[in-house]
Amino acid sequence: MIKFENVEKKYDNGFVALNNINLTIEQGEYVAIIGLSGAGKSTLLRCVNRMHDISSGSLIVNNVEVSKLKGKQIRKLRRGIGMIFQSFNLVNRISSFKNVLVSFVPDMPLWRKVLGLYTKQQKIEALEALDRVNILDKAFIRVDQLSGGQQQRVALARTLAQQPTIILADEPVASLDPITAKQVMTDFQRINKELNMTIVINIHHVDLALEYATRVVGIRSGEIVYDGPANEVSEEILDHIYNGKLEEELTGN
Repeated sequence: MIKFENVEKKYDNGFVALNNINLTIEQGEYVAIIGLSGAGKSTLLRCVNRMHDISSGSLIVNNVEVSKLKGKQIRKLRRGIGMIFQSFNLVNRISSFKNVLVSFVPDMPLWRKVLGLYTKQQKIEALEALDRVNILDKAFIRVDQLSGGQQQRVALARTLAQQPTIILADEPVASLDPITAKQVMTDFQRINKELNMTIVINIHHVDLALEYATRVVGIRSGEIVYDGPANEVSEEILDHIYNGKLEEELTGN
């Protein structure tokens, strides 16, 4: 499904964000990427859907070499990959239902886009997506009237409506309280199991990563220093991933 082979990402200023990344993620896996701030977690995630270009190596997603895609090919790749951000990226002045409907716009004829006309089937699928994340009762409420956790669920529903095979989540629970964060992580877990959907999540909350993901990838200074089952991650392994600075990372000091 996702395969990095000797991937390097070097920025114009010479900074190497990813160094010799070799990683294979199979269909239906739930993978948490952990590591210090600036270790390369977000960069790795954003290379998958071509938000960042790799500098060298090979990156294959759904049997396609990502670096060789152009124009419409990139847009097609991204249609099969849902992306969820910490900031939710919702339109606050419209309802949850209309936010989910936005996911259909890229594939609509121009006249429907201009008139804002969605098909009956699209409306049904939008409501089903909201129902899948247990927020159907908020379908016709404006997003700016929802809590942070409810907004994140709307963002997840919008992603589900586009029927991706992969969901990438970049710090999706960073701004949520602990209870709400667990609820959102449970949503990811259920979707992963029920739909056999690949989920790759970049997360600071180590406890949540170990509780909900089945596999953990630890990154330090742009290199993978651990890749294995979540239930085998020990204090020694965490110390190695975080270079002895886990407490500082969690407290923000």
